[in-house]
Amino acid sequence: MKFRRRDFEHNSEQGNQIVPFDPSANNNQTQKRFSWQKSVTHLSLVLLGSGVTLSGGYLLAGNPLSPQQPNSQEVAVSNNKTAQSNLPPTTNNNFVTTVVDKIGPAVVRIDASRTVTSRVPEVFNDPFFRDFFGLGSMQPRRRTERGTGSGFIVSSDGRILTNAHVVDGAQTVRVRLKDGRSFEGKVLGTDPVTDVAVIQIQASGLPTVRLGNSDQLTPGEWAIAIGNPLGLDNSVTTGIISATGRSSSAVGVPDQRVKFIQTDAAINPGNSGGPLLNQQGEVIGMNTAIIQGAQGLGFAIPINTAQRIANQLVANGKIEHSFVGIQMVDVTPELKQEINSDPNRLMKVDAANGVLVVRVVPNSPAAKAGLRAGDVIQKLNGKSVTEAQTIQQTVENSSVGENLRLQLRRQGTNIDLSVRTGAIPVQIQ
Repeated sequence: MKFRRRDFEHNSEQGNQIVPFDPSANNNQTQKRFSWQKSVTHLSLVLLGSGVTLSGGYLLAGNPLSPQQPNSQEVAVSNNKTAQSNLPPTTNNNFVTTVVDKIGPAVVRIDASRTVTSRVPEVFNDPFFRDFFGLGSMQPRRRTERGTGSGFIVSSDGRILTNAHVVDGAQTVRVRLKDGRSFEGKVLGTDPVTDVAVIQIQASGLPTVRLGNSDQLTPGEWAIAIGNPLGLDNSVTTGIISATGRSSSAVGVPDQRVKFIQTDAAINPGNSGGPLLNQQGEVIGMNTAIIQGAQGLGFAIPINTAQRIANQLVANGKIEHSFVGIQMVDVTPELKQEINSDPNRLMKVDAANGVLVVRVVPNSPAAKAGLRAGDVIQKLNGKSVTEAQTIQQTVENSSVGENLRLQLRRQGTNIDLSVRTGAIPVQIQ
């Protein structure tokens, strides 16, 4: 399946030519394989939108209306009134319309643009080359790239949350409200690792959303998505929470550090950065990703995570994520058998469970601490670990410069190591 990491809707303008553009789309095929070489699902540079209408005529079995039965019509009407009295009372609104009426005005459209200069290859600047091919002076070409996303207002003075990829590299940002007002936006900070960004507009008395608690979500709860998919402003879709805690590697974005909310509420390009709401109208997530070609598979960043990152961006303008620098995979009986049965492999696994270190990033905190490919991590800070995701989350929750105690199994020997976390390098972000 192809995963669309960035469902921000892009296009590029160059003269009268419209060219599709997505600066960070990753339509890689994601396949599940047992092969341990391709099962490294945790790139831990961490450690590293009906009702039913009843219609038709009266059905009077064996008694069709006729002049000989003058009271038949009266009986039919009387029976119909009886049937109607047994139906539940009708209302003009349901919980979805109530939520949309209340929260819709706080959902915004974000239009971002940037100018990109295409540099002329050096060979074309050679006078001999230009004269030989009859080329005139060649100047760098510029084009404007535009994209549309969504966002939601969290404070009445104009603070807005959206996805980092919606405003990535943008030189101008315009925020349009549901009532038609438009404002110039200033990006206060972005965090590509969690795909969260904060925008500020100069306004007051704005409608705001109410934030919920994403830690208390359970599968089966109602989910409502509002946004601007494919340029169709203020679109609403509904569904349920399909799952919680989806790892970034399972979703197909191993370079991000988020435990995603999965929903079957329809999410499309342009929904990026819009809110995912519960039945009470509280924001429980920020819509961010889809799997291209799949149906009923949308993903959102938990609002608790988005809020935590946003607060740090407002305070500091940036985020420092802890980093250790290893690639790892869970030890399973199948993996162990596959590795140990291959006579050409020097690395053997003698531990029944744990997390296998597949690669150590050169010059990383892990490398400096002495970790090696083939090590099996069995305990972290004194607690047994059997999943790479657990180590990844522990590193993410730790502070830069914090010591992590590891107990390893290395070729039949137990080893204790201490790793001091560093800040994730900018080039990895």
